[in-house]
Amino acid sequence: MQHAIVSHSDWLAARKELLKAEKDLTRLRDKVAQDRLALPWARVDKAYLFDTPEGQRSLPDLFDGRSQLLVQHFMLGPGWKEGCPSCSFMADHTDGMNLHLAHHDVTMIAVSRAPLDEIELYRKRMGWKFKWVSSFGSDFNYDYRVSFTPEEIASDRIDYNFGEWSMAGEEMPGVSVFFKDGAGDVYRTYSTYGRGVEVMMGAYAMLDLTPKGRNEARGMDWVRRHDRYE
Repeated sequence: MQHAIVSHSDWLAARKELLKAEKDLTRLRDKVAQDRLALPWARVDKAYLFDTPEGQRSLPDLFDGRSQLLVQHFMLGPGWKEGCPSCSFMADHTDGMNLHLAHHDVTMIAVSRAPLDEIELYRKRMGWKFKWVSSFGSDFNYDYRVSFTPEEIASDRIDYNFGEWSMAGEEMPGVSVFFKDGAGDVYRTYSTYGRGVEVMMGAYAMLDLTPKGRNEARGMDWVRRHDRYE
């Protein structure tokens, strides 16, 4: 993109014009946030069990004494040697947020379908501290539409991101949110998929401020696992 070189006063006029659009976006984002808070909830009646470093735990156990649970559906399937690069990019943001979230009644974890020992190998390689549990052997990933059967994949059409999706794969990314009430009942309050997972990618927000922006030739093909950059 070619950029005009102008005087400071002309730059300031252009910046103020952009500020109008930014304020509109802020107001719209606030409105969407309020609409999100007003969403109805769905009770989670199915019992899910997860393998954790502390042993097998239920979904209510994962709240760790808090009332809100954020789950990153991390793309790491059974037998994979390493996690998805984009999910790894997302996860690089988690440890910095977790202390603040925990003090605001939110527990944040990652869930993958890979067995726990495979998860732990990759987590230790990447140096992450957040809790990461395995849904191996349960329907959790399938029910929350982030893992897909061979039959679904063969059809080239999967039920993903609340609609039909042609980019069929074994695992897909997502973020889900749950609430636990005083009686111990758990509710699904929100899920987001596709580009909705950019909510975890704070580095993208910074790139959007820079002169080259995201500077992507094709999607996130520039992203590397943080121990694989040259």
